[in-house]
Amino acid sequence: MDIRELKIFLTVAELLHFGKASQACNLSPSALTRTIQRLEDQVEQPLFLRDNRTVRLSSAGEQFRNYARQTVQEWKNFQTTLKNEQAIAGTLSIYASITAVYSLLPHLLEAYRSAYPEVQLELRTGAAEQAVERLQSGEIDLAVAALPDRHRLRIEFLPITTTPLVFIASKNDVAEIPITNGQLDLTKAPLVLPQTGLSRRRLNQCLKEQRITPNITSEVTGNEAIIPMVRLGCGIGIVPQLVVDRSPFRDDVVVIDQAPQLGSYQVGLCTSKRNLQRPGVYAFWQLARERSES
Repeated sequence: MDIRELKIFLTVAELLHFGKASQACNLSPSALTRTIQRLEDQVEQPLFLRDNRTVRLSSAGEQFRNYARQTVQEWKNFQTTLKNEQAIAGTLSIYASITAVYSLLPHLLEAYRSAYPEVQLELRTGAAEQAVERLQSGEIDLAVAALPDRHRLRIEFLPITTTPLVFIASKNDVAEIPITNGQLDLTKAPLVLPQTGLSRRRLNQCLKEQRITPNITSEVTGNEAIIPMVRLGCGIGIVPQLVVDRSPFRDDVVVIDQAPQLGSYQVGLCTSKRNLQRPGVYAFWQLARERSES
């Protein structure tokens, strides 16, 4: 197998459609199918499970995808090193939430682009709680994420800002907020929560310590999605203050002052130790460090 075949496989694994993948790879459907068959012959297991309607990765395909990603990335790193150890070029992929793109990255990206115009920037957006997972899988070079409570091996973290976690409610529902003895009553409050992530873990710990069974009315992916759900009256949400400040619905919700204190957390850049050895990643890291210190 070669790098080209691995890239073709990754395209099919991403699109899960042989027709679309053949167009994306500029190959005929038969040529793409033969490439996948060659890879399956070498692996000695099917990489995809196919029927008349769907295509999905097999168990071996899931493992092979991780191998292919790492191999292609290492090849990119090798190519960049060979071109010129002093030059900073190639590609740099960054994953961040919409809030981070609006609030933390604009000036940093502008400064980096000005200093290193030969680098092709790839900016990918999504839920903040998926950032570290995407980094560890090798999909991206850098991510903007909250510093995890649990130590993660081989992950480097550079703090950029600190934001508290706050409980919010719709302005239209302020009178219905359950307050008992001057505190938000989590035994009665309908909650809109993120499915995973740091804020969910901290709330779960708070509920466990108080032996409270929560009334969860909705679970969403991404902090940004919580605020419109709260605005619609679906319940009380928990989000970073930074997300509230940047939301287009910030004037339609209120922060509940009588809520439990879940603590602040740091938001910053994270990457792997291996990625930091790449000139483009290291240059971005250093630029972020200089700006945060100043």
